[in-house]
Amino acid sequence: MAYESALALSLTPYTAGEQPKIPNLIKLNTNENPYPPSPRVAEALTGLADSLRLYPDMEATALREAIAEVNGVCPEQVFCGNGSDEVLAFAFVAFFAGKTLAVPDITYSFYPVYAKLFGIALREIPLKADYTVDVPAMQAGCPIALANPNAPTGVRLPLDEVRVLAAHARAHDAVMLVDEAYAAFAEETALPLLEETDNVLIVRTFSKSHSLAGMRVGYAIGPERLISALRRVRDSFNSYPVDRLAQAAARAAILDTAYTDSAVRRVKEARDWTADALRAMGYPVLPSETNFLFVRADETDAAPVQQALRAKGILVRHFSAARLKPWLRITIGTAEQMRRVVEEMGRMR
Repeated sequence: MAYESALALSLTPYTAGEQPKIPNLIKLNTNENPYPPSPRVAEALTGLADSLRLYPDMEATALREAIAEVNGVCPEQVFCGNGSDEVLAFAFVAFFAGKTLAVPDITYSFYPVYAKLFGIALREIPLKADYTVDVPAMQAGCPIALANPNAPTGVRLPLDEVRVLAAHARAHDAVMLVDEAYAAFAEETALPLLEETDNVLIVRTFSKSHSLAGMRVGYAIGPERLISALRRVRDSFNSYPVDRLAQAAARAAILDTAYTDSAVRRVKEARDWTADALRAMGYPVLPSETNFLFVRADETDAAPVQQALRAKGILVRHFSAARLKPWLRITIGTAEQMRRVVEEMGRMR
């Protein structure tokens, strides 16, 4: 007897990176920040235990105001959720249900999961040979979802080309979703487009640049009409999604811009040093504007390299898809951790 729905049985869930419990492992497989969150986070959480008997502010007002202040927008243009994955799920329902969605064929692997779950037809556009987005091919007369910088490649599509895709989507009465999980590590973002058009929704997370992966806080920035649509979807599921601790922690983290800037700078410096060192040893490395590198570690299959690194106490990510098998995604850790990575990979050449 089958108790599960046909839909549930047909889903292929998102596969997360391994979360091992091995002592002294250098964990560079899930794009977490190597540095702790701002000290203001601990201060913000002090004394909140008694307030946990009360429901949180369903609109996350103070947090939205802080996000708006840092990003130069109005609070009414901000929506908060339990991590950017939840915000993405709401956006897929709000703007893509019943439509055909264009995405790159190599991108964040949650997109096909949500498309299947919410009955969205997916048009997967192959990346070009250099792993950049094929902008003309992406103009398919339908909504567009773009991780920018892309994951797992780390490559950013320039703003002018994002602008072209947004204009194309608008001409077809469609939304352009720009997933900016790694925006803090990039040279430019899609924020200027919010002054130019009314169909762009930007989704971000506190997990990477603000070191709050364990808190699960994400947000969207966009026109008020799009934000209202997200609220309607949210309130049909759960009108109190972001808990009190998460709201307080995220607010403290985003307002401490000096601390975030310093941590991001250190990650970028380690990223660029590692990329140069690996290239000097003959490893192809894609240009990254994220907190990770995409490294071609083998001609055909980098799984043995991943396992060899694991045996040395270094955990990196390998993907089994055909075009990705030769590559490893390596999260940027501390400068010391990245020196270890370079040393071990140098011994394998």
